[in-house]
Amino acid sequence: MSTSTVSTTINGDAVQFACPTDESLLDAIRNRVGLTGVKEGCGTGDCGACSITMDGRLVCSCLVLGVEANGRAIETVEGMADGDQLHPLQEKFIEHAALQCGICTPGFLIAARVLLERNPDPTEKEIRYALAGNLCRCTGYDKIVRAVQAAAKEMRKASKKRTRK
Repeated sequence: MSTSTVSTTINGDAVQFACPTDESLLDAIRNRVGLTGVKEGCGTGDCGACSITMDGRLVCSCLVLGVEANGRAIETVEGMADGDQLHPLQEKFIEHAALQCGICTPGFLIAARVLLERNPDPTEKEIRYALAGNLCRCTGYDKIVRAVQAAAKEMRKASKKRTRK
């Protein structure tokens, strides 16, 4: 089995790790880098639990090889909070009870963040469409959608305050 050294940026930090050339990015992030927020739900790209961004693009890390991260910018759920300050999406997921077992939560958070970065005022239909690649077997989707709507509203207010200053 061949091994490669990968140099990448994960959540703004330069990271280097060795991994087998056939190892998924999901496994490399969890087992080589030690960031366990990325979850494996299906291993086939169908559930979205392993969602991350790579160079700003939403991807299922179970479908990407670890070696493909070389020279790329990766963002995981661990990079959402600012120190002890949770991201508004994380706060609203807690407030709206939009999580239970936690397997799908990181993927939903990453997918929702990508949506809100591109569209700060999405309709319910747009939220549901953007999150369609993520499956939840515990909470149902209404609480998740309400949490994303509430976070979007809070983020728009915060953005307006920053703009006025």
